[in-house]
Amino acid sequence: MSNTDMNMRGKIIFYEDRNFMGRHYECMSDCADMHSYMSRCHSCRVESGCFMVYDRPNYMGNQYFFRRGEYGDYMSMMGWRDCIRSCRMIPMYRGSYRMRIYERENFGGQMHECMDDCDSFMDRYRMSDCMSCHVMDGHWLMYEHPHYRGRMMYMRPGEYRSFREMGYGGMRFMSMRRIMDSWY
Repeated sequence: MSNTDMNMRGKIIFYEDRNFMGRHYECMSDCADMHSYMSRCHSCRVESGCFMVYDRPNYMGNQYFFRRGEYGDYMSMMGWRDCIRSCRMIPMYRGSYRMRIYERENFGGQMHECMDDCDSFMDRYRMSDCMSCHVMDGHWLMYEHPHYRGRMMYMRPGEYRSFREMGYGGMRFMSMRRIMDSWY
């Protein structure tokens, strides 16, 4: 496989212990349950591509975005008490970006169409709540605080009618950013 093919696919290596020690597992696609490959994971290295990692199986729980680099002790960095249990590869995307955000569930209330990053829904749109969205184009990260801080959620193309029903009931999303091909 050439380096170009490798960059398009993505590759992440998970290690049982901190600082890339212990047994390891190489992954080049989505993995819904890492427990079948290793009992714990405390560090990882992203050789190419971008990935979302989750602290529960089946892409549930807290999420964190990893791009190319080394994460020798990600648990301290993110404040997690648990370790990675599943991961999802984020495909490279080079087209236009478009998302509609809504103030209320089921696409109700104020609606704003976004085509670029927004560091504060309140400052730009005078919108204090975002409870549903429709991603038409591109891959996005939504953050619970302005200026791309706090917990995050990966949004790929599709309709998201209720963040509360998705398990984000107590969380407000206040900023968002595009996952750009330059991150790969």
